[in-house]
Order: sequence, then C-alpha cells, then structure tokens
Amino acid sequence: MVFMKVRVEIDDDLQNKEIVIRTPKYDAEVSQLVDVLNAQTREVQSLVFYKGDSEYYLDPSDILFFETENRQVHAHTVDDEYVIHHRLYELEMMLTGEFIRISKSAIINLHNILSLTRSVAGVVVKFQDSNKQVYVSRRYYRPLKDRLERRG
Repeated sequence: MVFMKVRVEIDDDLQNKEIVIRTPKYDAEVSQLVDVLNAQTREVQSLVFYKGDSEYYLDPSDILFFETENRQVHAHTVDDEYVIHHRLYELEMMLTGEFIRISKSAIINLHNILSLTRSVAGVVVKFQDSNKQVYVSRRYYRPLKDRLERRG
C-alpha cells in the first residue's frame, strides 16, 4: 500500500480554499481523488419533491435512496415516497459525495445504510430505521464497498 503525504498550509492572503495535488503521474488513484473532492465540494441544488398536489422541500440527507420505476424517479425516505422531476444521471451530478449509484435504476445515501446482505439474487442494501431495501448490481458492488470502507 502506498501512503500519501497530506499537508495543510494556512495562508491569510487567500480569499478561497485551494486544494493542490502534487503527483508524479495522473493515474486512476489521482482521478478518483479528484472525483471525491469535486463531489464533496459541489453545492447541492435545491431539490423539489412531489406527492399528490403538494411540493416538498426535503433535506437530501433524509433520502434513503432514489429509484427509477415506470419511467419516473422516486425518492424514498424512512416513512414515505416522493416523485422527483430529475433523471438519475442528473441527480448523480447534483448530489454530494454521500450518494452513490448502485445500479442502473438506483442511487443510495451512504449515511443511511444499515447493512449489506448477500443473497442468491445478489447484494441487498438495508437502511437504518426502515424496512425498505434495494439491490446492488454486481458492477456497482466493489465501488460501493470501497466507499463504505473509506468512510469507516
């Protein structure tokens, strides 16, 4: 395992924070680090959720997962389900680093995961304080596992 040196410098003359990555080459590890930093610093746009004739303005951290069903994207909370007028790929770009895609039809909130359970049908994600669950595609399992272990 290769270790990185992390250094923080305080500069009173700076107006904004700046992150510099010094590396001998631009490789997959650097690319992944840039992606994580960009996701963490991205501002979340205001999301509007719909249920019946009402519009809701929920904190994205309350969302367990987003799932496509019948050509609509549904946002699931512990107790409820809402429709949102964005596609999953749009949400992927809008949401902060606490969200990750786990299949062609689902994005989950990493902070609300209770467990990953292997079954004959695949890996099931179970959520805290909820009976809701969603399946992880094989293609997305390793990136999910890596993110959970790094979060640790």
